[in-house]
Amino acid sequence: MSDIEKTKENLIQKFPALAEKTQITRETRIWTEIPFELFLPVFNYLLTDLHFNVLCAITGMDEVTQFSVIYHLAKENQLVVSLKVILASKEKPFINTITDTFPAADIYERELVDLLGIHVNGLKEGNRYPLPDNWPQGEYPLRKGWTADRLKKKEGGAPNA
Repeated sequence: MSDIEKTKENLIQKFPALAEKTQITRETRIWTEIPFELFLPVFNYLLTDLHFNVLCAITGMDEVTQFSVIYHLAKENQLVVSLKVILASKEKPFINTITDTFPAADIYERELVDLLGIHVNGLKEGNRYPLPDNWPQGEYPLRKGWTADRLKKKEGGAPNA
């Protein structure tokens, strides 16, 4: 059995609810989708037991009816797990910061705040990223249905980038 197959088997054995949502998508990549409530236990298991100790990226998505956040974690042997977390609320989306584990997550989490309006509990105060400081509050350009026309309706039009 290959490392990727063992990893998938271990993940499903520990979290049987993931069996239908976990698949090997490439010879070094596992994709799994989990509900928000399972994020912390699965995340910690991947870090401590399966040694996925490299954060590659965090990706936020507006899927019209829900928001999701994908954590791309890797091991030194180049196996990657993409952990898609379905957020509990579309109206007030939030996640908890992982900067205590991965300080570099700060930049990704700021993108979630600025571009999608996902609140990140525990994220320390800091500069906006990647939008300019004068970008209008409540305008999230990666949300479905958002258009630049919304900025024209605001006072002064679009901010300078």
